Amino acid sequence: MYYPRFDGTHTDSVPSGLAGIITLPVAIYGFFLFPDTPRTTKAPYLTAEEKALAISRVPEIPERTPISWGFLKHCFSTWFWYFFVVLWMIAGETESFSSNALLALYMKSHPTKKYTVSQLNNYPTGVPAVGIVSTLFWATLTDFWGGRRYLVGYWIGITGVVTGALILAYPESTSINFGMYYWAGSVYACQATFFAWANDVLRYEEDSLRAVVLASMNMGNNAINAWWSIVFYGANFAPYFTRGMYAMIATSIALAIWTTLLVWMQRRTDRRREHEGVYASREEKDPVSVQNEPDENKGAY
Repeated sequence: MYYPRFDGTHTDSVPSGLAGIITLPVAIYGFFLFPDTPRTTKAPYLTAEEKALAISRVPEIPERTPISWGFLKHCFSTWFWYFFVVLWMIAGETESFSSNALLALYMKSHPTKKYTVSQLNNYPTGVPAVGIVSTLFWATLTDFWGGRRYLVGYWIGITGVVTGALILAYPESTSINFGMYYWAGSVYACQATFFAWANDVLRYEEDSLRAVVLASMNMGNNAINAWWSIVFYGANFAPYFTRGMYAMIATSIALAIWTTLLVWMQRRTDRRREHEGVYASREEKDPVSVQNEPDENKGAY
């Protein structure tokens, strides 16, 4: 495996096995410290009260056998799969400025300014730095505000439209290009928050359905990203990536619209769940009167 450098050379060949060694500490950490599910956790850092609280937040759901036609039919008959997979297919491409190292390509292909090798290797690292700060900020904020993950969708929508439009409007301005690429790094926040959003909405569903939805989100994004970066952000489009800027604006607008639709579906589902909970409690108190209710009242929402 060769790692390109911006001085036109390559580093020494590194076996792919050695390149993956960094994952071993993470795997060891996860084996001993990841808490598992609330009912099976043996994490030493959780007290009995904390385990009980976790169990109370995730009601027990009868598990279904995932390898069956019935399970597949169930997966594709709910809105969860379609809406969250499309959400991440769109949102994943709003990270294109960062994931395709556009700032580095912009610097390397700058028509007038020549950057040193040190600058080419160091300046673009500010983009993922912004992404780290943004991820921590939005994950903490949306938790503090009761899990309003959809706010990140609107932030990304604004970010994509503004950054793409300003780069299109001022392609010769180095300061604007740098500023917009750094700002665009903040869209990294969507990874943590959107997968958390899917987990939040699916917490009342069986674990197998949630696993399928989360895996499909990644699969859908990878299927799009396999060709998206080539069509819109290839190195031959540097330094201005005009086609990519229009794609970013369109994708960001689509994300804001899709986020709104998903919020509507979530609230609709929350109302249905609330209704079913009230219905169950009423039936325990007075099963005869509830059974005699008109069908249209039982099927609300």
